[in-house]
Amino acid sequence: MFDQRLYDEVDLQPYPLLFVTISGAHLYGFPSPDSDYDLRGVHILPVEDVVGLEPPEETIESSEVRDGLQIDLVTHDARKFFEMLLKRNGYVMEQLYSPLVVKTTSQHDELKVIAKDCLTVFHAHHYFGFSQNQWDLFDKERPRRVKPLLYVFRVLLTGIHLMRTGEIEANLLTLNEDFKLPYIPDLVARKLAGAEQSTLEDADLTFYTQEFERLRAELEAARDATHLPEVPVGRDALNDLLVRLRLGG
Repeated sequence: MFDQRLYDEVDLQPYPLLFVTISGAHLYGFPSPDSDYDLRGVHILPVEDVVGLEPPEETIESSEVRDGLQIDLVTHDARKFFEMLLKRNGYVMEQLYSPLVVKTTSQHDELKVIAKDCLTVFHAHHYFGFSQNQWDLFDKERPRRVKPLLYVFRVLLTGIHLMRTGEIEANLLTLNEDFKLPYIPDLVARKLAGAEQSTLEDADLTFYTQEFERLRAELEAARDATHLPEVPVGRDALNDLLVRLRLGG
C-alpha cells in the first residue's frame, strides 16, 4: 500500500489503465525523503479515438502537487507502448516490470509474460547510451553531484544483469547484492544525507572514471556472451493483446 495521494491521482485519469507503476528514484532504490513520485503506465484508448480523424492522445502527462507531494504521471496508449517494447527501449521495460505497482490488471500480468519475448541483445545499446548521457551530466557539473553518478552505476548494472540473466532489475541496492561494489552503499548514504554530503571531491574523479570504464567493458562482454536473441519474437502476441484491449476483452 502506497500513499493514498498516488491512488487519487491515478483515479483521475480519463481512460482505462492497463497498469501504473512507480519509476524514478523510488524504483532505483535511493529516494530522498522529499523525492517526487514518478508514475508511469499504459492507458487504453477507445476504438472511436483511434479510427477517427482527430489525433489520438497517445501520451498523457500530468504534474500535480497533492497536499505537498509532487506527483508526475506519464501514460502511453497501449499501441504506442507496445511499439516501444518492440524496440531496444529498456526504460519502458523497467516501467513494465517495476515491482512498485499502484494499478494492475490481469492483462498487465499477461503483458509481462509477452514482453520477455521482446528482450534482445540490442537492449545493451540502450544502457550504453543512457550511461554515457548520465556520465556526461555528472562530469560537466561543478561541483560534481552523487545523484547522476548513482544513475550511471544503476544503469550499467541493470544492463549487465539483463544481458547475463534475461531479467530486468532496476533497483541498485538489489543489483549490488550480486555485484558487491563496496562504494555503492556509501554513495547512496551520501545522496540521502542531503545537499551537504551529496557532492564529490575532484580527487574522487579518477577512481569513478575507472569504474565507469570498467563496467562499460563488463556490459560489452555480457552483451557479446548473452543468450538473448537479436530480434524480438513477441509481436504477434502483442498484436493479439492490443486487439482484445481495444475491444474490451
